Amino acid sequence: MTEPRDAAVIDIGSNSVRMVLYRIEGRAIWTVFNEKVLAGLGRNLPATGRLSPKGVEMAMVALRRFASVLEGVQPNYAFVAATAAVREAVDGPDFCDRIVAETGLKVRVLSGEQEANYAALGVMAGAPSATGLAADMGGSSLELIGVGGGFSDRRSGITLPLGPFSLAGSDDFDVDRLRKRIDLILAPISRDFSTSDLHAVGGGWRSLAQLHMAISDYPLKIVHQYAMSADDARDVCRLVAQQSRASLDRLPGVSKKRAETLPYAALVLAGLIERLGLKTIHFSAWGLREGLLYETLNRDTPPVDPLVAGCAALGARQGISSTLPAHLHAWLGEVIAALPAGFTPERDALLAQAACQMADLGARLHPDHRLELSFDQVLRAPIPGQSHAERAFLACVLNARYGGGERTPDPTVVDKLLPLAARQRARALGLAMRLGCDLSGRSPQLLANAALAVKAGALRVTASQGYADVLLGEQTRRRAKALAEAMGLKLEI
Repeated sequence: MTEPRDAAVIDIGSNSVRMVLYRIEGRAIWTVFNEKVLAGLGRNLPATGRLSPKGVEMAMVALRRFASVLEGVQPNYAFVAATAAVREAVDGPDFCDRIVAETGLKVRVLSGEQEANYAALGVMAGAPSATGLAADMGGSSLELIGVGGGFSDRRSGITLPLGPFSLAGSDDFDVDRLRKRIDLILAPISRDFSTSDLHAVGGGWRSLAQLHMAISDYPLKIVHQYAMSADDARDVCRLVAQQSRASLDRLPGVSKKRAETLPYAALVLAGLIERLGLKTIHFSAWGLREGLLYETLNRDTPPVDPLVAGCAALGARQGISSTLPAHLHAWLGEVIAALPAGFTPERDALLAQAACQMADLGARLHPDHRLELSFDQVLRAPIPGQSHAERAFLACVLNARYGGGERTPDPTVVDKLLPLAARQRARALGLAMRLGCDLSGRSPQLLANAALAVKAGALRVTASQGYADVLLGEQTRRRAKALAEAMGLKLEI
C-alpha cells in the first residue's frame, strides 16, 4: 500500500459551507474531520439575484477558519469548489475575489454539468455497481445525471431550479402550488431521465432517510446505501410535507437545522418518483466532494474496488503480516468455491476477498473483547461499496473468525438484514479463515506448506512432507472439525 496522504475539500454550497479532511490509504478514503456552517448563501437569490449578505459574512468567518486549518494540516491535495448560488449570483465573482483576498483560497466555480458529473463520480465511487440516476439536491439546484456501466458511461448532466431556496420564494409553504411547480419543471425531462433506481445525494434527502430509519425501527443507523422503496418514500414525503415547522423539530432523526428545507426536499423527491417512475431510492453519503477526490485518485492510483480497498486499509492497521490476506484468500480457494451462495456469484467472490483482507483485524485488540470489537468495527466501519446486508455478512464472518457462536454480538441487526443462506455462508467462511490463521500461526510461509481441499463430500487437510507435526496438531483438528460441520462435510486430516 502506498504511503497515506491527506486531502481537503471545501464545498461552498447554496445552503452550507463545509470543509472535510480525508486520509487516503491507497484507494481507501477515511473522513477524519468534517465541519459545516449553514450559511444560506442562496437564500433569497431568486428574488434578488444576489448572495445573502448575512450568508456571505457567515461564510467568510467559516472560510477564514478553514484556511487556517489547511495551513496547519498542509494536505497533499486541496480542492475549493463553489456551486449553484455562487455560479448564478451577479455578485458571485466579487465573493470569490473576496475569498482570495482574505483567505488565499482560490475557488473553482463549477458549472451545472460539472456539478452533476462530480456528484455521479462520487456516487459511483461509493457504490461501483450503481445504475440508474444520480440526483444531487443542494440549496438552490437539483443536478441529475445517469450512472451505470463504469465512470465513463454517464449521460450528460442537467441542473434544475429545484433546491429549497429556488422553490421557497416569498410565498408561504403551499403544498399544492409547489407540487404543480415541481411537476412543471420535471415534465420536459421525464422521458429522458426515467429509471427505476435513484441515488439520492444531499443533506435534505439524508434527513429523510434518517427519519424513515427512526420510524421503522431500522437496526443500522448508517445512511450510505440505505435503500427505500418508492411506496415507503412517498409515505415519508407525505408525512414531512404535512408537518408544521414546530412538528418537524419533534420528528425523530430530523436535525433542527434541516427542518426548514426538509419539506422542499420531500416534495421534490415525491415529484421525481411520480415523473420518472422510480421503484427504489438509494441514499448516498458520497457525492460531489468524493467525486473531486476520485478524479484525482483515478489519475494517481490504480483502480481497486472500494470495498476491498477499505477492508485492506482497515485490516492493515491492526494486522501483523501484510502478505497474509492474499495468501489466505488463495489458500481457501476450494472452500470458497464450495460454500453455499449468499448473494450473486460476483458479490460472493468480492466479499470473500474483502473478508480475507481483515483476517488479522483483531491481532492488536484485547483478547477478552476481540470478538465484539471486531464485529462492531466491521459492521459500522465507514467503508463504501457495500449494502447493509453485506455489512452484516462481513461482521458475521469476523464473528466466526474469532470464535463467536451462531448468535452474534448484535443478533437484532443480523436477523433483520441477512437471510439464513448468507449467514451460513458467512459463518463457514469465518471458520475457514480461523482454521488457516490458527493452523499456520498467521505465517504465509507455513500456510504454503498446508493444503485445504473439498473432495467427494469431505474436507481434506494435508501438510507437505516434514510439516505434519508443525501444522496438524490438536487445535488444527478442532478448527477443521468446526468448518467441516458448518459445511456438512466429513473431515479427513
